[in-house]
Amino acid sequence: MLQKKKEREQKQNRRFRIHERIEIGHCLFLLREFLLSSLSVSESSKLSCRQMHVQASLEAKTWLFPGMGNSDARRKPFFIGKAIMVASVVALCIIFVKQPSFFKGTSQFSHHETGVTHVLVTGGAGYIGSHAALRLLKDSYRVTIVDNLSRGNLGAVKVLQELFPEPGRLQFIYADLGDGKAVSYSQNAFDAVMHFAAVAYVGESTLEPLRYYHNITSNTLTVLEAMAAHGVKTLIYSSTCATYGEPEKMPITEATPQAPINPYGKAKKMAEDIILDFSRRSGMAVMILRYFNVIGSDPKGRLGEAPRPELREHGRISGACFDAALGIIPGLKVRGTDYKTVDGTCIRDYIDVTDLVDAHVKALAKARPKTVGIYNVGTGKGRSVKEFVEACKKATGVQIKVEYLDRRPGDYAEVYSDPSKINRELNWTAQYTDLQQSLQIAWRWQKLHRNGYGGPRLSLIS
Repeated sequence: MLQKKKEREQKQNRRFRIHERIEIGHCLFLLREFLLSSLSVSESSKLSCRQMHVQASLEAKTWLFPGMGNSDARRKPFFIGKAIMVASVVALCIIFVKQPSFFKGTSQFSHHETGVTHVLVTGGAGYIGSHAALRLLKDSYRVTIVDNLSRGNLGAVKVLQELFPEPGRLQFIYADLGDGKAVSYSQNAFDAVMHFAAVAYVGESTLEPLRYYHNITSNTLTVLEAMAAHGVKTLIYSSTCATYGEPEKMPITEATPQAPINPYGKAKKMAEDIILDFSRRSGMAVMILRYFNVIGSDPKGRLGEAPRPELREHGRISGACFDAALGIIPGLKVRGTDYKTVDGTCIRDYIDVTDLVDAHVKALAKARPKTVGIYNVGTGKGRSVKEFVEACKKATGVQIKVEYLDRRPGDYAEVYSDPSKINRELNWTAQYTDLQQSLQIAWRWQKLHRNGYGGPRLSLIS
């Protein structure tokens, strides 16, 4: 009896080990295929990565079904060695994706070229960053997107790659800004940085303040250090009206005192202060754009807003309206009806994303060494949340159910801009000022992309 019991246990152990090893091999295969199919990597890098996987697969055949008579003591170190080999292959494949230029020699991205401006777009897989990258590419800039995809969408990068497949136009680096080496400043000849990358939800910032200070303030410091070390002299910084807090007077001008009331605004102001202090001695060309509430999407329907599902409760009101219209959520929740405004709801300045990226591109064109420009980017007109909801109902054609709740922590009653300075100095004026029209454009994209850009998110394995 004891002998039979021992044989059954040994048989079960063998099955478990086989299943475990098959799972490791399968995960390696899926990861390799996903990395190679999703990102634009050179053919030589793809071939090398595939060769490594083929070699790993051949060896796997020898260890997926080892001799059944071997003892546990002999198999254990053998299995550990193979597991280390698998991990090494995965790591090498990721390195090929993140640093393709290292393996394929000098690329067009690694040297400066007369008449071509190479812009590093941080957070370029996100909502605003991807629209900015699209505009830059359309205007013949050379673009490198860096994004860790924690909030961005790989699908947006793939759309841009399909629109601009020519060599030397666009490259994507999967990296975290907190790791200056991973961004590959030394392997790329950047002429300017457009710094969008940031977590950006007021409500979430009150729940996770340390995350916001690290992600916004600390990462901006890392970007500046890398720029200084590699001679990148132009910075376009994407800031926010949240740095003003809740001013006593409206509209907000660039001279309005900054007194942020939530961690998001405070982290952005700290980042601004660091940039300004550094620029005084570095001779950098700096443009800081403080923009208001962003809506809309690409008028041609190529890009849109696709936040992670778990962040919907913190997201923009436009996203919540569309989710309600699509039936993804039962209705729209409006937080705060007792503010000292005309109808009791918050008043905001809604700026279309197409106008916003136009302001960034014009700021880049006007940036000059040893000069700092600070600009509000808005329409100059405030709209209440109730007005917004009515416009969204008309844009979608859906009678969205609305539930009114208590105020959200960290929110302010009324914020809208005075854009006269940017009108005057950058010759910029908002063009998409019809709220309902902007929402209609965004709604068309949302209807066609109920699951966002679709496909897997690399962030799930980061």
